[in-house]
Amino acid sequence: MRKTDSGRYDVVVVGAGAAGLACAGDLGAAGLRVRLLEAEDTVGGRMRTDHVAGFTVDRGFQVFNTSYPQVKRRIDLKALRLRPFTPGVLVHTHDGFYRFTDPTRRPRQSRDLLPGRLVSGRDLLALGALSARDALAPASVLRRGPDGSTLTALAEAGVSPQLVETFFRPFLSGVFLEDELETSARFFHLVWRSMLRGTLCLPAEGIGAVPAQLASQLPAHVLRTGSPVGTVTPEGVTLASGGEVGAIAVVVATGQRAAGKLLPGLRVPGGRTVTTFYHAAARAPLAEPVLVVDSRRRFLNTCVLSAVHPRFSTDGRALVSTSVLGSPGPTETAAVLRALDEVYGTDTTAWELVHRVTVPDALPAMSGPAPLSRRTRFGPGTYVCGDHRATSSLQGALASGARAAREVLQDLAS
Repeated sequence: MRKTDSGRYDVVVVGAGAAGLACAGDLGAAGLRVRLLEAEDTVGGRMRTDHVAGFTVDRGFQVFNTSYPQVKRRIDLKALRLRPFTPGVLVHTHDGFYRFTDPTRRPRQSRDLLPGRLVSGRDLLALGALSARDALAPASVLRRGPDGSTLTALAEAGVSPQLVETFFRPFLSGVFLEDELETSARFFHLVWRSMLRGTLCLPAEGIGAVPAQLASQLPAHVLRTGSPVGTVTPEGVTLASGGEVGAIAVVVATGQRAAGKLLPGLRVPGGRTVTTFYHAAARAPLAEPVLVVDSRRRFLNTCVLSAVHPRFSTDGRALVSTSVLGSPGPTETAAVLRALDEVYGTDTTAWELVHRVTVPDALPAMSGPAPLSRRTRFGPGTYVCGDHRATSSLQGALASGARAAREVLQDLAS
């Protein structure tokens, strides 16, 4: 079989998503000879951005959280030219909009949290205790806590079923991409902590700017795109094109399904599928850069992206993003547009659908109880990392990539 690269690498990393980029970066910084192979034409995995009809659209609605420890360690936030969402969300109910926000950030916008409006007095106390604990406690304490489902955790915190149905289920369905609130309770607490301590933003060039920045930090000639891997062997990897790349160690940093195919016997979680619609409107139906959720759960969330970052539209029209679970057919799609008509209080019939993207396995399922981190060693000289080996988040992907690098370095040193 012909050789694709001369010589033999210390490590071949398969997949240039967030986990693979972090792993390759750490290994290269340690002085190892690394080859990073990516099947697509650019880096990012699920963190991709496209330019369609003059609009900047991500591969599914995504936000960037500034509070993640791995983000603080690896990313130049200023270079991303971030624009924030308004803290909190607007909840659309039968009675109109209610604002759920952090009163410590926007006290003047917190009147809907007064007892008798969105929450009861008992819920307000429960929310205060829950948020104070999650925001102030060390992350290690939350990681060691008892685990179960998010739904159970909210009940144990004293949150009423009414508030769960009005706010938490509609909001968290868009975060976890599942509407049963079965996601790990420990992960919920960590996510709630990150939202209380950080800021949700969008980069000027879309979410793809994040992996692009990580790729720019790699040593020269490490990354090779357009190189899908066919198999993992004891000598390295073979490419789908028929060549091979030799290496002492191989790190599989792909999504869970691809990892399961490359590493037979690897147990992988199921995935959550989401579809995002991008509509162009002559006028912005909402001028505020805020996330909107629906208490009737006709969609996961919607927002005017061009209100968050004007660069997302080049012709003056507003760009509206709306996400739903799964891959809806024509009937469900029409129902979503009717729901937007009601929620935004405007006629949506003239809106132009400029892009629709369905992302299978957009997030790995994390039904509780679930481990928050898994070892990356799979077999002799073989490792696996990604958000499916940690938490379903950018933080989880980066942390898993960093752990793979540490375990490779330990094994090669010994």
